[in-house]
Amino acid sequence: MTAGDMRALPAIRRVVVKIGSALITADGAGLDRPALESWAHQIAALRRRGLEVILVSSGAVAEGMRRLGMTERPHQLHHVQAAAAVGQMGLVQAYEREFASHDLHAAQVLLTHDDLADRSRYLNARSTMQALLEMGTIPVVNENDTVAYEEIRLGDNDTLAALVANLVVADLLLILTDQDGLFDRDPRKHADARLIAEGRASDAQLHHYVAADFGRLGRGGMATKLLAAERAARSGTHTVIASGREAQVMGRVLKGEPLGTWLKPDREPLAARKRWLADQLHSRGQLQLDAGAARVLRESGSSLLPVGVVGVEGDFRRGEMVTCLDPDGVAVARGLTNYGASEIQRIRGQRADRIEAELGYLLEPELIHRDNLVLLS
Repeated sequence: MTAGDMRALPAIRRVVVKIGSALITADGAGLDRPALESWAHQIAALRRRGLEVILVSSGAVAEGMRRLGMTERPHQLHHVQAAAAVGQMGLVQAYEREFASHDLHAAQVLLTHDDLADRSRYLNARSTMQALLEMGTIPVVNENDTVAYEEIRLGDNDTLAALVANLVVADLLLILTDQDGLFDRDPRKHADARLIAEGRASDAQLHHYVAADFGRLGRGGMATKLLAAERAARSGTHTVIASGREAQVMGRVLKGEPLGTWLKPDREPLAARKRWLADQLHSRGQLQLDAGAARVLRESGSSLLPVGVVGVEGDFRRGEMVTCLDPDGVAVARGLTNYGASEIQRIRGQRADRIEAELGYLLEPELIHRDNLVLLS
């Protein structure tokens, strides 16, 4: 792709913009007020064009670190939470002030994994986000670092941005970072590194180009951005990873200027419930399948029956999320189980018509019904 080419992006109505900590805080020096002013100006311009914009903003922990005199991200979770609590005050105040100058209201939305893992809370979050957009506000989303503990952490704001994109079924996820996009080698170490202008979000080859390293301020890296693009693609969302230091980057990307890396969804979007299932980050257990059961799931997406299960790991209950593995240990599917771990241990390898004889009762003939199961590979 040459500089003169324009991208044929789809019609864009709803955009999720994610801005990383290094950009928000000028590499840790405190909130970069001119940058926030510029991004608010760009988002206001998109709103005037009739686009709906959700902002996923890092920076609370980094700003709290600056205010508290910390030079490195804390390792102890309660210290991270304290930094987030302090920094969130300055971050929200800054956004409110900048958007108010454009006659726009900012709305703070803090989420944890539990908010998205529980179906009713997920639907409520979706309804609230939809209402905020209908009211013309700019939702400013962040992980609720102040209360999230390790088991319910989303992990990084790239992941959060992808989950939000699926939540609201965004047309575009724009990830702004301190790099120009995805390169075939680390451009900080190799002068001949080549920018990947576009690709498929599902292309496993892309992961060979990146290292899963964490930044000094945030928890993400280019690896998490690729995973975010994969997740966002489940709702048909396109992803562009671009430099947030490019002048007027938001408007230029939306006009089709070939900035950064464009990752396209190349599979049919999942239905809403399947999308919610696929977005669950924490599995309560694992079911080892024989080769036949794994093949049937992959080829037909049918319900999982006990006859195909050869092993059970974890201590889970009925209705909880479990991952199904093929004989090579590859995750085939994920779903909500109709039976607990101890029950499945007793009925694994059995035909469905033997469940009642083994347990003394029959809850469902399937371990996981197809409506509660989503394929992963």
